[in-house]
Amino acid sequence: MRLLAISGSLRADSYNTRLLRIAAEEAPVGIEIELWDGLASIPPYDADLDTDLAPQPVRELRDAIASADGLIFATPEYNSSIPGVLKNAIDWASRPRATTSLVGKPAAVMGATTGHFGAVWAQAELRKVLGATGARVVEDEISLALADDAFDDQGQLRDERILDSIRDLLNAVAAEAELDRELALTA
Repeated sequence: MRLLAISGSLRADSYNTRLLRIAAEEAPVGIEIELWDGLASIPPYDADLDTDLAPQPVRELRDAIASADGLIFATPEYNSSIPGVLKNAIDWASRPRATTSLVGKPAAVMGATTGHFGAVWAQAELRKVLGATGARVVEDEISLALADDAFDDQGQLRDERILDSIRDLLNAVAAEAELDRELALTA
């Protein structure tokens, strides 16, 4: 089972990227997580460029999504919503609508912020955007508030309950992806 992890942050030492790295380290047996790091290379969406030969970074994103069994997003909260670069990447990935691999793709959302709310509004927005693309977003989510205090000096989470929540979230996405595999075998 291969899950593609996408951080909505471009910052080198992003708390959201840390969450995804920890998810990769803590992934249950049988779940492999690939951290996609091409967000900064995605150009602004332009329908004139969205042809059979879309820009190379866009093709790479679309291919990575298509080859994954499921998706995990970690988003910061910018002005009570998701970062523009993340929304832009999803816009590219969602086209062309008739053939986007986002349709039916199991997805999970988590978020970390230095504030008290743990990116809950951004996660709600991201869930809405992913749902509009046809992705199947699992109900579980992780909201990590006060992220600047949540990690130790080695970048590991201090709270074991958050680690348990990450494992549960990964299992939820994997279960949805496994259901897809079983349905494909019976079709």
